[in-house]
Amino acid sequence: MVSTSVTPPRSGVYYFSQGWKLITLPGIRRFVIMPLLVNIVLIGCAFAWLFTQLDSWIPALMNHIPDWLQWLSYLLWPIAVISVVLVFGYFFSTIANWIAAPFNGLLAEQLEARLTGATPPDTGITGIVKDLPRIMKREWQKLAWYLPRAAVLLLLYFIPGIGQTVAPVLWFLFSAWMLAIQYCDYPFDNHKVAFKTMRGALRARKVTNMQFGALTSLFTLIPVLNLVIMPVAVCGATAMWVDCYRSKHALWK
Repeated sequence: MVSTSVTPPRSGVYYFSQGWKLITLPGIRRFVIMPLLVNIVLIGCAFAWLFTQLDSWIPALMNHIPDWLQWLSYLLWPIAVISVVLVFGYFFSTIANWIAAPFNGLLAEQLEARLTGATPPDTGITGIVKDLPRIMKREWQKLAWYLPRAAVLLLLYFIPGIGQTVAPVLWFLFSAWMLAIQYCDYPFDNHKVAFKTMRGALRARKVTNMQFGALTSLFTLIPVLNLVIMPVAVCGATAMWVDCYRSKHALWK
């Protein structure tokens, strides 16, 4: 069980590994089912289709490599593949998170109650229905923050040389940060912490959150494991909330 008191600093690797353990807790497993089903159906189908398209997409992307970088083609080809999978994976993960947002919030709420012994103010389907407008508004806030930044990074892919070298690294780092925001936001939003306040709190522990987001991003690329990553990340982020943020930001205790 995660302590309700402020704990010594722990890494994002720790909280990510905790997520794998917490999804198996008795009483929590039933709240994992809906996020898991959404992820399996959407991500499973999306990646199955993606891998049928890579043979045509990657050569088209490699055509943008300038002549002076042709000698690096053997190295840039795998980078191009990883870049496409990263962009594609994050795009469909975002859609999956939109669909599963109410259930992810419920999972975070129930896990927090289990870890702390606190009683949430409203639980179950009734609570989901009542909070649905607020939850969807929050998803729009995240999307509005994400889109302009993602657009700038995607434009870098069309710059010869930079698009095959620097852009993939920047995209991975940005995806790691955005996934930390995405999954940590569920327990923060359950306590009605403002989106801007939440981002500030995460920046105060940026290394921990970048580690957590980077691992989540990497596992999104791994077939089979990426099908279960959503509830794992929700549980890991909730454990981080309990240890690092709850004492200052909790609405109910």
